[in-house]
Amino acid sequence: MSKNFSFIQPLLKPWQTLTALMVVGVVVLGSGADKSIQKNLFSIQPVYAQRITPSDVWQLVYQQLPDLPRENKYISKENGKVAENNTLVTRLIRYHIYTKGRAPIYRFDWKLTLADYLGANEIMYDTTYPGNDSLRQNPIEGDRKAITRLTRSERNALVQVLVNIFNPTSQNTLSPNTNTAPSPNTSTTPQPLQRGGAELLK
Repeated sequence: MSKNFSFIQPLLKPWQTLTALMVVGVVVLGSGADKSIQKNLFSIQPVYAQRITPSDVWQLVYQQLPDLPRENKYISKENGKVAENNTLVTRLIRYHIYTKGRAPIYRFDWKLTLADYLGANEIMYDTTYPGNDSLRQNPIEGDRKAITRLTRSERNALVQVLVNIFNPTSQNTLSPNTNTAPSPNTSTTPQPLQRGGAELLK
């Protein structure tokens, strides 16, 4: 045990000492002593990522929403063929998770992403948009038009399906059916606008 650590040992119980030593060991590994172990230690993914990968989600979305535009006629830079698996939903998910770093298990985060596409939230940049590096034509404008053409109910259905896939437990608490009347005790007080226009997606 190092001299810097030994002065607090008398203050710790045996199990606390063991825990502290384990933490020190993780820090040492994180400093570059063993890159392979470091990678395993620090690549712990959230629960939703262990259940399903983003690359699989687009197929599940189109199974539940078959009328959703696919926008998959773009040509691959790599082989010159139509990239049929590079769909609107594929790019939407990649933009949401990897470009913006938003959680895929919350409705509000997905609404923020759709607000980006509608020009009501954050600016979208051509150079960082998914598909720009792999397709001959950047699909950003076509994708934004496709999202704009969706009705509000279609956008809400898309959000609900995405949340249900990434977070199945949400199906027990959030219903995609918005036609139910509010109960007498439900407050109808208008809420303040949030984050530059995302309220358009409510």
